[in-house]
Amino acid sequence: MTQITFDPTLTVNDAVARYPRTVAIFNEFGIDACCGGAATIEEAARRDGADPDALAEAVRRAIEGDAR
Repeated sequence: MTQITFDPTLTVNDAVARYPRTVAIFNEFGIDACCGGAATIEEAARRDGADPDALAEAVRRAIEGDAR
């Protein structure tokens, strides 16, 4: 099994491109993954009024789920 770890410096665009299931997570948190996708996940959370820790945890779980 491949081990995938969450990188907090990952941009929204990179997360969506590498791990398509994260699209649903970004939508759930109200993150602009289209025009604002060049921001890191933490920057996007702060910009769009989401809890950065909760978003990072949800994205991490989605990414690690892709490794299974």
